[in-house]
Amino acid sequence: MTPSLPVLLTFAACLSAQPWQPPADSARCPSKWGPGDQRGSGNLMSPQSVLRAARLIRTGTVFELGQVLSPSMPLFGARRFELTTKRTFRNPGVNRRGSNEELIYSEMGQVGTQFDAFSHQTIGDTLYNCFNLDDIATRSGFTRLGVENVGMLMTRGVLIDIAGLKGAANLDAAYEITPADLQSALKRQNITLESGDAILIRTGWSRHWGTDNARYAGNSPGIGVAAADWLARQNPMLVGADNASVEISPNPEPKASLPVHQIMLVVNGIHLLENLKLEDLAAQSVYEFAFVLQPLKLQGGTGSTVAPVAIR
Repeated sequence: MTPSLPVLLTFAACLSAQPWQPPADSARCPSKWGPGDQRGSGNLMSPQSVLRAARLIRTGTVFELGQVLSPSMPLFGARRFELTTKRTFRNPGVNRRGSNEELIYSEMGQVGTQFDAFSHQTIGDTLYNCFNLDDIATRSGFTRLGVENVGMLMTRGVLIDIAGLKGAANLDAAYEITPADLQSALKRQNITLESGDAILIRTGWSRHWGTDNARYAGNSPGIGVAAADWLARQNPMLVGADNASVEISPNPEPKASLPVHQIMLVVNGIHLLENLKLEDLAAQSVYEFAFVLQPLKLQGGTGSTVAPVAIR
C-alpha cells in the first residue's frame, strides 16, 4: 500500500464491523498532502477554486449561512457564551466622543456556526497526519494544526437537501443519512459533485434553533459512517450541515462516539462546518453557488466561529 493513498481508501471493512474502528496510524499517515502537512483539504483552495466559484455568481444575491451569536443560542455540553458590554470612556474633547466595547467569555472555536480545525479531534493520542497530541498541545494553543493555518476559503458550494428529498420540514432525530440519500438528492437536484466543493447538507434541524434549543442540542439527524466515507471520496474542501455535529448524534452504534468527526478531520483531513442556516437556499432551490468563508485567526485554536456566505 502506497503511504500517500490510504487517506482516500474506503472503510468497507470497517463498516461491516460494529462499532466502527478507525484505521491504524500506519494506514492513514502520511496524508495524501505529504508528511507534516497541516492544511489538509485547505490545500484545495487555489486561484482556480476562486475563479470556478466566481463563475457561479449570476445575480449577486447573498445568502448568510451563519447563526447569530448570543447567550440564548443552543450550546453543546458545558460550553458557554457570555458577552458583557463596556463603556470604556467619554472623550473630553469638544465632539464628546464615547466608546463602547465588549468582553466575551466563550469557546470561540466551538460555539454558534463553527468551523472545526484539525486540532479539534484525535484518534487516541494522535491527530490529523499523525501529529502527537502531547507534542503539539500547550496551555495557550496548539503549536501545529491550529485554525490560523486555514485562511480564506472560496470555492463552489453545493447544497444537498435531504429534508427536501424526503418531503419533510426536518428529518427525524434518529435519521441516519446514507450514501443512497446523498446520491438521490443530487440526482433530484441535477447536481454532480466535483473535487474541492464545499458540501452543505440540509436536514431541516435548524428550524429548532432558538425555538426549541433543548431539542436542537439533543439527539439529531445527520450523516452516518457510510455517508461520511462516500463524501470523503469525493475530495471536498469541507462538509457542513444545519445541525450541531454534521453527523447523526448519538451514533446508532452505542459504543461509537462521533466517528464521522474522526473520519473527516483525523483520517481524511477534511474540515467540518456546523450549525449552518440553509433554509433560504433550500426555499429558493439554490443548489450551486459561490461559497466564501474565513475562520478567525486564533493562533493554535481548535476551530472558529464563522459567518459564511453563499453568493448566487
